Amino acid sequence: MLIDIVARVVLAPVLLWQAITTRRRAQMLPVPSGACSGIDGHGRQLRLLILGDSSAAGVGVPRQSQALLGQILAGLTDRYEVRYDLIAESGARTGDVLAWLPGLPSAGYDVVVTALGVNDVTKLTSLRRFIAHQSRMVDYLQKSHGAQLVMVSGLPPVHQFPLLPEPMRWVLGRQAKRFDVHLRRMIATKPGARMLDFNMDLDASNMSSDGFHPGPKVYAEWASQVLKTFRRHEAQLDLPDPTP
Repeated sequence: MLIDIVARVVLAPVLLWQAITTRRRAQMLPVPSGACSGIDGHGRQLRLLILGDSSAAGVGVPRQSQALLGQILAGLTDRYEVRYDLIAESGARTGDVLAWLPGLPSAGYDVVVTALGVNDVTKLTSLRRFIAHQSRMVDYLQKSHGAQLVMVSGLPPVHQFPLLPEPMRWVLGRQAKRFDVHLRRMIATKPGARMLDFNMDLDASNMSSDGFHPGPKVYAEWASQVLKTFRRHEAQLDLPDPTP
């Protein structure tokens, strides 16, 4: 911890310059085409919410079918009638999402997948505030929106993002690892919440063209982790019978 603080202070002028230049050369990729809300599939009814930042929105691929939402739906709609919403915004931090929660549909959700943390790292949210916001978010989703299973995505290996130059990559990567460790500890204390592991190395071959967002292979692996976690816990969910 001390070495990171010292490094950020000593490297502050370099990091500031790199932040400015990185923003200038970063590509502005659009949100993929495709529905962000709807009903799909047949079987027992399942209310699904995906909530978060640009990665939740699917930035990095051209169509929602290739993004996190589409690939999760592909694994559910053979057995479930999925009523889904995708609520996400590029640049969103966990604190931003907290402000959205009171405006979510009153009907609530059975399963929620969250994707947050990278912007908390890059925009210098403190570790204490990040964990507090994540805890409040999970509690609110469970208590006010009836979420029976909240799957919280772990932070990706930011130190592998091709877009980021050194030493920015090292500094942000260290902070992301720290956030992930503390997030995992906090989620372990929340019944009904589970962490999604990120076990995939990142490089130019599987990231999007901007070197910052996931490409199709990363979204596919991410969705696979969501579906595996869901299947481990689906027997515990109280879901309505199929519509006649």
